Amino acid sequence: MTRKSLHFTQMLQPGGWADNVRIGLADGLIASVESGVSAAAADERHGAALPGLPNLHSHAFQRGMAGLAEVRGPSDDSFWTWRETMYRFVERLTPDDLQVIAALAYVEMLESGFTRVGEFHYLHHDRDGRAFADPAEMSGAIVAAAGESGIALTHLPVFYAHSGFGGLAPGEGQRRFIHDVSGFAAMLERLRPLLAGLPDAVLGVAPHSLRAVTPDELAAVAGLVDGPVHIHIAEQVKEVADCLAWSGARPVEWLLAHAPVDRRWCLVHATHLVDAEVRGLAASGAVAGLCPITEANLGDGLFPSAAFLAAGGVFGVGSDSNVLIDATEELRLLEYGQRLAGRARNVMAPAGGSTGGALWRGAVAGGARALGAVEGLAVGAPADFVTLDLAHPSLVGRSGDALLDGLVFAAGRGGIDGVWRRGRRLVEKGRHVERERIAARYRRVLAGLLG
Repeated sequence: MTRKSLHFTQMLQPGGWADNVRIGLADGLIASVESGVSAAAADERHGAALPGLPNLHSHAFQRGMAGLAEVRGPSDDSFWTWRETMYRFVERLTPDDLQVIAALAYVEMLESGFTRVGEFHYLHHDRDGRAFADPAEMSGAIVAAAGESGIALTHLPVFYAHSGFGGLAPGEGQRRFIHDVSGFAAMLERLRPLLAGLPDAVLGVAPHSLRAVTPDELAAVAGLVDGPVHIHIAEQVKEVADCLAWSGARPVEWLLAHAPVDRRWCLVHATHLVDAEVRGLAASGAVAGLCPITEANLGDGLFPSAAFLAAGGVFGVGSDSNVLIDATEELRLLEYGQRLAGRARNVMAPAGGSTGGALWRGAVAGGARALGAVEGLAVGAPADFVTLDLAHPSLVGRSGDALLDGLVFAAGRGGIDGVWRRGRRLVEKGRHVERERIAARYRRVLAGLLG
């Protein structure tokens, strides 16, 4: 058994901030926590420690197309025109390419303070649309990328069968995504032993969206695992209109009425809701999976966060398209979007409370629920934490939640000194220990793909 101990001047624990905290680690887990104690001679010493953030929604391969869809077309651009660029990019990727791209994405997540990723993975088949001999070939590339980067993985294989509501036949650009229920179940069985070799890995499922599954397929897929169930929903106004035309109900309204939505579920985006849907989603215990950078990039709109929080809702954040990977920027943009929409300040904070503190705590709690992970830094939990550079100009002289306000709204990722995953320091002075090797390989692959 590998043991070590660390001492922090401050640490954000599940019950709040504590000073002079000493934690003992055993095989990557937190074995003991003592507050108000001096450092022992052998302790590794650091400043402030925070629980790492869960990234509850990622499409890792899209890191390779970051910036490629920023040229205006002949008509108004939207999510739907962006999707055509994605289809053209995805048709080129091999399993090796996917591993290389995902590994860099995961390195960048760790550098920004994410310690677990929920990989919403829908790229399953070969370039001609035929299944690989190993149905989990592409998922295996994701598992390998998580292993080499060190990030914790909640793998969310996507079930995708149709191009629109009512079971419409899939389009040519979707050929690499498509399954029937039996083929999807077979892929999950192949995945289980792959994930067993990855510490703390979790297996869930992701019916892609209501437009990509029938009601019967949705029920069947959600019952294939005991883990998390994630679904894209109500991201675009057109999606809402199409759902109304198909069913007479809005997407979240339909889902809450026809599926057993509970704490296992994460509704990704859920941008366009009416008041009854806001209240229903909050009451269900499901997590609202918000991706502010991507939602801004795609022009999706703004989730009604203030009303959702007032109804007792739980949220988490994700990097989605990975056009820019930055945990603090996701939180900052989440709050700033609400400020712009409501022409108010400190919208996500409780009365008298810190906004940075509310954002970080909320994203830790909601992300852990959505990804089937242990929440926070407590005995028995994986030692997944972030340490801050207390000499950073925007953090100096601060303590407690004032550190989180300084981190989220001023210092950003520049205030992060180190990131640990299972007690192993993967990020030092803001850089992943394997960054140069992984980035060099990424550059070679992207030069070939884009050349």
